[in-house]
Amino acid sequence: MDMKSFTSQSLSGIRQKAPLIHNITNFVVMNSSANILLALGASPVMAHARGEVEDMASLASAIVLNIGTLDDLWVESMILAGKSANRKGIPVILDPVGAGATRLRTEAARRIIGECRVDVIRGNASEILSLWDAGVSTKGVESSVSLSDHVADSAVRIAQVNKLVVAISGAEDCVTDGTNTYRVKNGHPLMTKVTGLGCGLSAVAATFCSIKPDALLHAVTAAFGFYGLCGEIAERASGKPGSFFTEFIDALYSTGEKQIMESVQIDGPF
Repeated sequence: MDMKSFTSQSLSGIRQKAPLIHNITNFVVMNSSANILLALGASPVMAHARGEVEDMASLASAIVLNIGTLDDLWVESMILAGKSANRKGIPVILDPVGAGATRLRTEAARRIIGECRVDVIRGNASEILSLWDAGVSTKGVESSVSLSDHVADSAVRIAQVNKLVVAISGAEDCVTDGTNTYRVKNGHPLMTKVTGLGCGLSAVAATFCSIKPDALLHAVTAAFGFYGLCGEIAERASGKPGSFFTEFIDALYSTGEKQIMESVQIDGPF
């Protein structure tokens, strides 16, 4: 598959359809994730009350479950929303923020995976590996593990066992469904200096999945390539964290086929 063309076509679909993306996400990133989705061309909604999450999830084109500032009630809401989405075949994306840092986070993520069908897990290497290996820890919400061949092999195994797409973000990204694996080389280190961009990537991945629900591996890979490219464009215009986010929002809004075809860097499948 020509991933550059797939990325461009998916982006066009997003901008034409403005899919509704239901986010049960954390307080830190509600505003930034909503603005990222709006700039992309999606329609975000942030709803976590138990009384409405099932209805909201059933109306959405994809849902994001993000455990960044979780509590027990939010976990219940996430499971209800996930099951509602499952009943309608709506993609469910889990961002296990800080899994491996505390028992609450790790157990919450594992419970969500156990009680509803998750289609994509998007996180850094520590977060994802900690869900299957108690010996892996996370430094706050930052990764303590870099993407190595061992980590990539573990991601493949996790995807195979759980029948989902695993997407690990880092200096180089790895996206796998257990059979095929892509490496994405777009992005810039300055993206790690602005809070919420990882969570925003999960929301953007969900949006791409909403357009291509039958091709989740390719949809997530395309999201990573496009998002990283926008980071590169924003860094060239800014160079500093404060102004970077503004330039990044503008890049999400304005980047199109020409830049994608010239500059998206996706290797694979392997």
